Amino acid sequence: MKTINQNNQDLIIIGGGIMGLMTAYFASNFADNITILEKRVIGKDNKEAASFSYTRSIRSDYPDPLYTRFANEAQGLWRELQVKSNKKFYIDCGCINLSKSSVTPDINETYAGKSYKTRTELNLATQMLTKSELKKRFPQFEVDYGSLEKTGGFLLLQVVLESLLKLLKQKKVTIKENINIRSIKEEKENVIIKTQNQTFISKKVVVTAGLKTNDLISLIEGNNLTFPLTPDRPQENKYFYPPDDIFEMFLPEKLPVFAYLDVGIYGHPIFDKKKKALKIGYYNPPDFDWKQDKISSVNDFINTCLPVLKNVPSEDVNDVDQCSYDLVDDDNFIIGKLPKYNNIIIGTGWRGTGFKFAPLVGKILSQLALQDGTVYDIEQFKTERFVK
Repeated sequence: MKTINQNNQDLIIIGGGIMGLMTAYFASNFADNITILEKRVIGKDNKEAASFSYTRSIRSDYPDPLYTRFANEAQGLWRELQVKSNKKFYIDCGCINLSKSSVTPDINETYAGKSYKTRTELNLATQMLTKSELKKRFPQFEVDYGSLEKTGGFLLLQVVLESLLKLLKQKKVTIKENINIRSIKEEKENVIIKTQNQTFISKKVVVTAGLKTNDLISLIEGNNLTFPLTPDRPQENKYFYPPDDIFEMFLPEKLPVFAYLDVGIYGHPIFDKKKKALKIGYYNPPDFDWKQDKISSVNDFINTCLPVLKNVPSEDVNDVDQCSYDLVDDDNFIIGKLPKYNNIIIGTGWRGTGFKFAPLVGKILSQLALQDGTVYDIEQFKTERFVK
């Protein structure tokens, strides 16, 4: 069995999704020998990836101050990466959270109201638009309130992937695909990973395997811990094709990324003038407390809040834009050393929000691996909370 870089491997990252790539990107500032092991092939055709898509929304409007701060910093890191890549992939169209009194009566208790309050307290620019202001600014909607984050928008994922892979190649990060890991063993100074035909030895290992995390860590000698991860995915994803007379209303210049998260709705403006498609998704919000029966599908949202699209041709999304959520029982990320191990670090449980936080999470995981700690407060995400 062949041994790879037996004495010189500084870091191995298991999982070549966005978190693994970002970890490698930031780790390359501190280490020379970095390898990513990916079970399949990195890219849009990897159906086992948590997210394969054309676009992903970028926003930092969270009710929780920690998530708001982290997502806001991640936005800055995305912009820095865009400059380094010389490719435009961050579409600055803003992001708006919607609320309608007939659906969610108390604005202060809605996602829009709570996130607006949090961002305001953190001195992050946010604007709460009233019904009349919305009518002037975004006449597409028929809602009562909208919390607008001007720095939000969406990412063009294929450009992101191409840019990251190019930068990692420049930094001489090794990527190995179609790798089937058989066993993992931590010794005092390193970690030994055996695959179907090779043995890798590394000082540190970071696991960013998404929903496969528990399968992966079950291969670690002596580990009995599993994390409470539950798979989920949107109930619906639809493309809408606005006719020429209203087409421009749904371009990023005229429409922000939008969401009504109390009822599980999110949408992106038209990102490709050739495809001419607006995307709207619906998921079953796990923390939804409102007693309402008006919105339980994409079409319900159209009828209630976006009636200009009532008779517009639509179809289910089948080409890409699928997404799997690795939900955590306590609804918090999982970041830190695997309990009882010094050289194995875990990052998982992104709850469908991975791309929003990916640069910062990658930075944190690289610090944990190569600097034996992080400057960020990740107590809320600690792995030890699942040790019984």
